[in-house]
Amino acid sequence: MSPIPDSEVERVLVVTAHPDDLDFGAGGTIASWTANGIEVSYCIATNGDQGGEDPSVPREEMPKIRQREQRDAGAALGVTNITFLNHRDGWLVPTIELRKEIVREIRKVKPQRLVVQSPERNWDRLFASHPDHMAAGEAAIQAVYPDARNAFAFEDLLKVEGLEPWRVLEVWVMSHNSPDHFVDITETFDAKIKALHSHVSQTAHNTEMPKMVREWGERNATLFNLPAGRIAEAFRIVNTA
Repeated sequence: MSPIPDSEVERVLVVTAHPDDLDFGAGGTIASWTANGIEVSYCIATNGDQGGEDPSVPREEMPKIRQREQRDAGAALGVTNITFLNHRDGWLVPTIELRKEIVREIRKVKPQRLVVQSPERNWDRLFASHPDHMAAGEAAIQAVYPDARNAFAFEDLLKVEGLEPWRVLEVWVMSHNSPDHFVDITETFDAKIKALHSHVSQTAHNTEMPKMVREWGERNATLFNLPAGRIAEAFRIVNTA
């Protein structure tokens, strides 16, 4: 499915489970949007406390570290509006409470476009199907429809917080097992890698990370018949208007 033109998009909200998920999945695309004047905001569901590679780092420090890293990564891509919902890493489930939190962010940001993780398991890329990823994706799509647009869903958001219903026009799904749209990120790949290097606790140990991410992107480019040497990010587009 073809997305709505970027010229008709003023705001994008990206909803993911963990700090760094969106940089791996859509960092180059986000960089291209912000460069073209689209306002991008993040909503990150967990505090990332199960992350990191250094056993000497106290677990209670990890949420602060990962949030700081995500803010640095956001700055590399032109994003400053970042909300952390601070759910426990590894324990995320698509509860009604999580749906409400995401609805709140949708109504605050008023995005025409939402970027989410796939709620479906990808058997070809199992690491993309972390249970937290699927939970965040499921809660986000439920928040888009039916809740965010429905004045009678979570009525206190309107009556107490003054957050009017909002209709998201489309959802871009990352790491889907059958993508139907690509973004050529060859020109923004360096920005994506800079954002990923900002996640020091997650990536510093892996000196092959840039090569690995480039290879993923080149495979995506091949899937969509781009010329050799191009790099792409792939999505499933869902019309939600």
